[in-house]
Amino acid sequence: MKDNQMKKNCLILGAGAAVLASALLWSQPLIASDYSFSGESNTIFRMRKTVDDKNLFPAYEYLRLNLTDSRADGSEVSFYMGAWGRADLGDKSESSRTAGDVQYAYLTYYAPKNNTAVSVGRQFISEGVATERVDGVYLRNDFQYGFGASAFLGNSITTEATLDPKYNDGTIIYGARISQENRKYYSVGLSALKVEQDGPGSFREEEGVDIWIHPITQLDLTGRSSYNSITNGWMESSYALTYSPLNTLRLGADYSHVNFKDYLYNVTTPALGMFNSVWNSNEKQTAVGTSLAYTGISNLTVGADYKFYSYDKSGDASYFGGKISYRLPEELVVGANFHRMSGDVDKLRYLECRAFASKKIGHADLVLDLMNVNYDKRINGINNSYAFTGAAGYELNHKLKLGADFEYSRNPDFDREVRALLKATYTFDTKSAAERGGKE
Repeated sequence: MKDNQMKKNCLILGAGAAVLASALLWSQPLIASDYSFSGESNTIFRMRKTVDDKNLFPAYEYLRLNLTDSRADGSEVSFYMGAWGRADLGDKSESSRTAGDVQYAYLTYYAPKNNTAVSVGRQFISEGVATERVDGVYLRNDFQYGFGASAFLGNSITTEATLDPKYNDGTIIYGARISQENRKYYSVGLSALKVEQDGPGSFREEEGVDIWIHPITQLDLTGRSSYNSITNGWMESSYALTYSPLNTLRLGADYSHVNFKDYLYNVTTPALGMFNSVWNSNEKQTAVGTSLAYTGISNLTVGADYKFYSYDKSGDASYFGGKISYRLPEELVVGANFHRMSGDVDKLRYLECRAFASKKIGHADLVLDLMNVNYDKRINGINNSYAFTGAAGYELNHKLKLGADFEYSRNPDFDREVRALLKATYTFDTKSAAERGGKE
């Protein structure tokens, strides 16, 4: 308990020191600075009726802001912030009629050399095995001979801490990634993270390796594997290979394996935590697939794909089919997909068809999308499941755009469902250059 509290106190002191250092950087007299301020506001009004006859009309506001000071020596200081809020205008969509959260709010200093960056505040960390939202400090730097390193320390943040008592804000999380690369041919990274809470042992302890290999122009291999040191098992492995022997032909292959017992152990993302009640804790999934796409005919793309899924407990399934699309850049896109799912259970035996089109007319964008799934046997009395989506957007000027979406669907879980959405997006930016110590 005391050790954990000491770590939290050290974190607070470290964050305060970082903020003070950043403030000092801002106050240093430099020859010239270029300031830019930009942001985006998304106001969204959703409408739908639930299966228990509730009329939901939640209104959302998403706001993103970015303030940047670019300096004459090549360095840069930026502040980023994103937040959202919700208010229910009809029946309650959740336990409370209102909600909101600060998604991120952090200050970053970019040095002019070595890809050096220091960030402090609430931020999203994506470094190897770590994909986390953290209140804390992040550092990154490149060294000689292609080596690089990054590290972070902070409090783990969840989107819904009340989902389960173990999803508590305030857990200490820290980790690092080291890499070696030749930007033209390859990159290899080793990473690790640890999450600590009050009590004996670690809450999470994971390691991972990630690769990118590009030996020739036509070939790319990307992938990663992650390991759980507490359960002593491989959580996930995922690899994808693409080969383009011709400019008009692209071939692909992919492999993935997930051990849900190791992957879902003490996750701090509530959405993943929900899968614990869905998946058998000893379930494992392996997927192997291949695909091809040919664009030899002007503006026309045809393709085919196949993927085999294998489950230890739930049986196997094969998903295969083809697709075709025609595209006139910035004017028109039309296409269709046809796939067959053949599995060991009724829900995984169906024919899937999809047709879509999008058209730009002046300042307006129109989108139509129709999906149909025909099951071999009825699921909850439903043999044919479908969803029709229509969307329209209109750009009033380069800063303001209005949009609307409509969806009508029927599936084994909902007899008939109607959803609608209205959206207003407003972007803004300002720029100024000032001579410090001189004229503006």
